[in-house]
Amino acid sequence: MTCEKSNIAHYEESNSDSGNLCIVSEDEGVYTPRNAEDSPLYQTVVKNLETFLSDHQQRDSPVPFFVEREMRAFLDCGIPSHGFIRVHCDSCGHDRIVPFSCKGRGFCSSCGGRRMADTAAHLVDRVLPEVPTRQWVLTLPYTLRFLMAYDSKLITAINSIFVQAVFTSLRRRAGLSALGRKARGGAVVFIQRYGDALNLNVHFHMLAFDGVYAEDDDGFIRFHVVGPPSDTEVLRLAERIARRVEKLILREGLNIDAKHDEQPFLAELYGATVKWRILSGPLAGRQTVRVSELENGHGHNGKTSPRCVNVNGVGLHANTAIPARDRVRLERMCRYMCRPPIALERLKILSDGRLKYKLKKHWRDGTSHVIFEPLEMMERLAALVPAPRFNLIRYCGVLAPSAAWRRFIIPKEENTETETTICKGNSGKNGLHSRPRHYAWAELLKRVFSVDVLKLSDFSDNFNYPNKNIIRVDSVR
Repeated sequence: MTCEKSNIAHYEESNSDSGNLCIVSEDEGVYTPRNAEDSPLYQTVVKNLETFLSDHQQRDSPVPFFVEREMRAFLDCGIPSHGFIRVHCDSCGHDRIVPFSCKGRGFCSSCGGRRMADTAAHLVDRVLPEVPTRQWVLTLPYTLRFLMAYDSKLITAINSIFVQAVFTSLRRRAGLSALGRKARGGAVVFIQRYGDALNLNVHFHMLAFDGVYAEDDDGFIRFHVVGPPSDTEVLRLAERIARRVEKLILREGLNIDAKHDEQPFLAELYGATVKWRILSGPLAGRQTVRVSELENGHGHNGKTSPRCVNVNGVGLHANTAIPARDRVRLERMCRYMCRPPIALERLKILSDGRLKYKLKKHWRDGTSHVIFEPLEMMERLAALVPAPRFNLIRYCGVLAPSAAWRRFIIPKEENTETETTICKGNSGKNGLHSRPRHYAWAELLKRVFSVDVLKLSDFSDNFNYPNKNIIRVDSVR
């Protein structure tokens, strides 16, 4: 942030890479925070939340507390009247206020964008070693998507099946299958609840090493690179996963009706969003409106990409690989895997009050947009909220928290203590402090936007974060 005119290019808000972290404006020459109340998503929630809650209360299927809490917190996110921190510049005497955020995990693009950038930076800097990696994507039939929507144990079981199948394939292709547990893979699994059109679609994105670690005769841990899997190998993996998932369902005796009795609202909501239907309101039971803006009404040619198969509804894709030293691309892939579900730049309110959402890519039938009624959008948002205390990121193999080899695999930081350049008043002894788990705001801006805000002015010397001056909502009304 600076009070002088800068020549920094204009960086718009982008949900795909940065969420709504900031806008750096060339015209204004200052950091301009987002205006949360102007977004179509905020306007939809603030106008329809009470109606949405009361309608389901009257139907004897009240909205769960964790969903209502997420929606109400979203209405407070980025609004100064609900609390802020004051930031003061000693050189010019100007003040800035930074509103508090909701830190939601469901559909808030601002908090999700910050978490996306922070998680990706953490994985690249402190978790993932410089070895080749590959993205594996597992999708499942509609019935399983419905069951996994609020069954954390089922998600954990299917994730274990997925990880074990991929690790077994890597050991076999590396020629180390005879070593059994001594040859170990590593992966980070991201559990996503949403599809491109905000539909409920619980699926798995795995970022796995393209190889395995094994201990040699001298006791050294070495990485054995494995080449890309063939189409036949990917098909074999998909068939194995499909068989094991089917056995899991039969063994556990999972029943859709039982879920309906336990959580009637969630069962109705997840069932409707999985089937692309409207749950409540005058249009209840109808399909979501799809729009095609293509002249011929057809999307891509439908050709299957390499290393992409589908076996009885179980889809497996493994055609995206990242070289060992391409850390920039690796961080971009991590952002993609843990991105928030809604891209605000693709959402707009139509003249009749409905919402139009642009798809990232055209579907095979030519669909380029989907149209939501306001209450239908509220249903979609409610379905995107994960249950409390459920981890959406899993570390597997040598990257597991208790793995014996983890400390030898993860990158080593050059210095455990780094010099602070943001606020000298908060530094420890001799101006040094231990690096925290979460990255500073300025660091994330530099990584996402390629803008070093600390060089725009005498930021490090004159800019203070007065933590004692945090003002709550009652103080600013």
